[in-house]
This record gives sequence, C-alpha cells and structure tokens, in this order.
Amino acid sequence: MQTRNALLVLTAFCSACNVMPVAPARTPASMFGMLAAHNQVRTRLGLKPLSWSPQLAAYAQDWSAYLASSRGCRMIHRQEAGKDYRQYGENLFWASPEYWSDGTLSLQPVSAAQVADDWAGERQHYHYGSNSCRPGKQCGHYTQMIWRSTTRVGCGMSFCPDYGQVWVCSYDPPGNWIGERPY
Repeated sequence: MQTRNALLVLTAFCSACNVMPVAPARTPASMFGMLAAHNQVRTRLGLKPLSWSPQLAAYAQDWSAYLASSRGCRMIHRQEAGKDYRQYGENLFWASPEYWSDGTLSLQPVSAAQVADDWAGERQHYHYGSNSCRPGKQCGHYTQMIWRSTTRVGCGMSFCPDYGQVWVCSYDPPGNWIGERPY
C-alpha cells in the first residue's frame, strides 16, 4: 500500500511538472488478476491452468519498458529474428491516457484483470470449427490465452511519457501456430 501511495503522490507531483514516473516492475501479487483471469478462461474449456513465471514476467517487463521509452508507446511485437528475437508467445495491450476538459492528461486506472478480460473478450470473434476469426475482427490474443500446450505466463506493464500504458504478456511454450487449433 505504501508503494501505491508513493506512486500516486509521485504521479500527482509529476503531473504538475509534466514528467512521467517510471513504473516499477509488476510483482506477482500485482499481476494476480492477470493470472486468475487467464486461468478462469482456460478452466471453462477444461484446460490446465497456467503458472506464473518470474522469468517471463521480466522478459515481458523489459519489452514493455522498451516500447514505452524508445518506441513512442507503439504496439510492436518482438521480431521473429534479429536483435529483439521473440522467444515466446506474446500479447500486447495499450491503454490511452485520460483526457480532461481542462486539457490535462492523467493515467487511466487499468487493472491486470481488465487487460486479460479484454483479450478474453475476443472469444466472441473466434470460430472453433473453421479455426478462424470473424472477418475484420481479432481473436489471436484469446487463442494465445487458451493455447493447450502453453503452461507458463509472465506479464509486465510500463507507463508511457504521454500517460498511456503498454502491457505485455509472454507465453511459454508459444501458441497461435498457423493451421493448428488452440485445443
């Protein structure tokens, strides 16, 4: 609670000076809603629950920090080869800042569970029979969450200079293999 209060005070102070605080790495406790939301979706399908991986959380946190600080908070997946080689499955989420009528910006209150629930909401766009998304819709975040062979997840979040947020979850083993069903 002290860390949260300190972050809120720092955020309020930095709002006045237009400098964004650096987000601390998310601990397993602060990401509990993320893991619980993933496992709730998997349980409904009779799939084994995922376990939390500190290694994957650090990997995801590194990428979210990179996107927030060096890539203008753009949603960019790690590449499949090269310097930023993607070793794991990956889900990304961006939250915009809150815009106030007086022109100020602030952090939008977004929880880990809300991020996972947003991805899980893509379920309505996934058709198991054809193993595809509805035309013009996304469902890959959902299918990564429910990929049968995936056993571990770790996530991170960073604040962007404009008060946006970028969330990253990494999955091992990765899913979303073309031509394969998630379960």
